[in-house]
Amino acid sequence: MVAGLCFALFIHGGSLFDHMGSIILALLGSSLVIGAAGTFNNLYDRDIDAKMERTKKRPTVTGTVSTKNGLILGISFAVVGMILLAFASPLAAVLGFLGLFLYTVPYTIWTKRSTIYNTEVGSLSGAVPPLIGWAAVSSDIYHPASIGLFVLMLIWQMPHFYAIAIRKLDDYRAAGVPMLPVVKGIKRTKIQTLVYLVLLLASSVLFYPFSKTIAITAFILTLGWMILGIAGYKKMSDYKWATAMFIYSLNHITILFALIIGYSLILMYVNG
Repeated sequence: MVAGLCFALFIHGGSLFDHMGSIILALLGSSLVIGAAGTFNNLYDRDIDAKMERTKKRPTVTGTVSTKNGLILGISFAVVGMILLAFASPLAAVLGFLGLFLYTVPYTIWTKRSTIYNTEVGSLSGAVPPLIGWAAVSSDIYHPASIGLFVLMLIWQMPHFYAIAIRKLDDYRAAGVPMLPVVKGIKRTKIQTLVYLVLLLASSVLFYPFSKTIAITAFILTLGWMILGIAGYKKMSDYKWATAMFIYSLNHITILFALIIGYSLILMYVNG
């Protein structure tokens, strides 16, 4: 969200301090809306969460948080978060609601338990936060730079979550969640991971018109991810391969978004 906000300020020549109110509202509002999505997801999934080692101690499973209190918490987070986003920008509130809806209904309720494409559906909501940040300071949501951030987050999530799915294969199998490696096997998941990394590599070009530094860094980081995936394809055990890919994915997105934020802030200061 912060990366989208900073990049929009850089693209449109805005000032960080002039938009400080919107920045704070967007940060708080986004946090609450994301919290609401997580709460609704945990409430709906408490039956399958109880079957997975990774999630069996969630408060919605243990009973620490009752269904009634969970609903009150989730609805309160959603309403307050949406109001805060609306004060930042009406468009930010619309996008916040869209992200919440996509995560709760199409992903959690409709596809998570029914199709191997649940990851793709879930990635739509995961790609919304940069747009919320962008919308907090600019209504030009269809700007190519904004679309670049959305595409980056959309594609990045697949190799990231496929790695998790391989690492937690037994959990998902026990809970009956049709993750790709559960239904199609680990080999298919590895190949599909590499296909998405090729797409992610290609998406680097979307940033080139606005920042060669960001575009080249995105390309190099993704290329390194691909090399790791290909080099370890047969040399590593499936679990070790997935763990390495998962850890790299976290470093990839952290470094890239930190660069986008830092680059935008520095150039705003220099140009301002």
